[in-house]
Amino acid sequence: MSNAEIKVRQSLPRGNFKSRLRRWRHSDAPWAHLLLLPTYVGLFGLVLGPVIAGFVLSFFRWNIISDPVFIGWGNYRELSQDDQFWQALRNTVYYVVGTIPPAVAISLALALALNQPLRGRALFRTTYFLPVVSSTVAVAVLWGWMYNTQIGLFNYVLGLVGIPKVPWITSETWAMPAVIIMSVWKSLGYNMILFLAGLQSIPQDYYEAAEIDGAGSFRRFWDITLPLLSPTTFLVVILSVIASFQVFEQTYILTGGGPANSTLTLVLMIFYSGFQDFRMGYASAIAYVLFTLVFIVTMIQWRFQKRWVHYGL
Repeated sequence: MSNAEIKVRQSLPRGNFKSRLRRWRHSDAPWAHLLLLPTYVGLFGLVLGPVIAGFVLSFFRWNIISDPVFIGWGNYRELSQDDQFWQALRNTVYYVVGTIPPAVAISLALALALNQPLRGRALFRTTYFLPVVSSTVAVAVLWGWMYNTQIGLFNYVLGLVGIPKVPWITSETWAMPAVIIMSVWKSLGYNMILFLAGLQSIPQDYYEAAEIDGAGSFRRFWDITLPLLSPTTFLVVILSVIASFQVFEQTYILTGGGPANSTLTLVLMIFYSGFQDFRMGYASAIAYVLFTLVFIVTMIQWRFQKRWVHYGL
C-alpha cells in the first residue's frame, strides 16, 4: 500500500462509537487488559490509592484512634517551625551529598577494573554484588558490631597502627559518616553492574581508532569512555539520589537517629511521627515535603542533563 493510499484511508471517517467498540471487542485489547488486571489492582489499590490518601491526610490531625480533624495547612505550618524537622532535612542532605560522589566514583573504578580480562573476574563480580542482595537490616547489625567502640573490628585495626579508638556510632561527629560508609559499601555492587553494562555497550572500534592515532589510556578514558558512559552515569546518579533521600534502615538499626538527632533523617522522622507518636497527618505532611524535594532535585537533574550527557561521539 502506497503512502497516498494510507493517507486517504486515514482521512476517511472511522464510523460511530458502536463500530469502534465492536472492533475493540474483536481485537486483542480486552485480553491484554484482562491479563494486566492484577497490575492495575496493585497500581491503583496499593500505590496510587495510598499516595492520594496520604496527601489528603496531610491536611488532617489524626491519631488513628479518634476521628480525623481537618486543619488545612496546619501540619505544614507546624513543620516550618519545627527545629527537629529542619535538622532532619539537613541530615538528609548531608547524607545524600556524602554518599553519592564516593559511591559513583568507587563503583565506576570497580567496573573499569572488572571489565578487564582478569582471572576470576566472575567471582569478583559476584563477591562485590553480594551486599546488594543481602538484607539491609542484617548488614546494618553486622556493621554495628564492627563499629563497636570497645570490641569492634574497625577500632581494633586502628589500634594496630596506633590510632585512638573512634566512637563511630555514639558520637555526633562520627555517627553520620559511619552510616555513609556503610551505605556506600552496600550500594557499590548495584552501581558497578550498571557501569559494567554501559562499558560493554561501547564499541571497541573507537578504542582501536584512538590507539592507532596514538592516544594513551588516560586520553581514551577521558575522550571515549566518560562521554559514552555519561547516560549510564546519569542513570546511576538519578537512582542513587532517590534512594539516598529515602534512607531508613541504616539509620534506624545503627543509631536510631541519634546521638542527639545527628542521624535523624526525613524518612526516620516520618516513621517516628506516624508509628511512635501516632501523628499520621503530620507524618503525611513530612512525606509530601520529601516527595516535593526529591521531585525538584530530579527535575533539575533532567533539566541539566543535556549539558553533560552524550549519546554518541
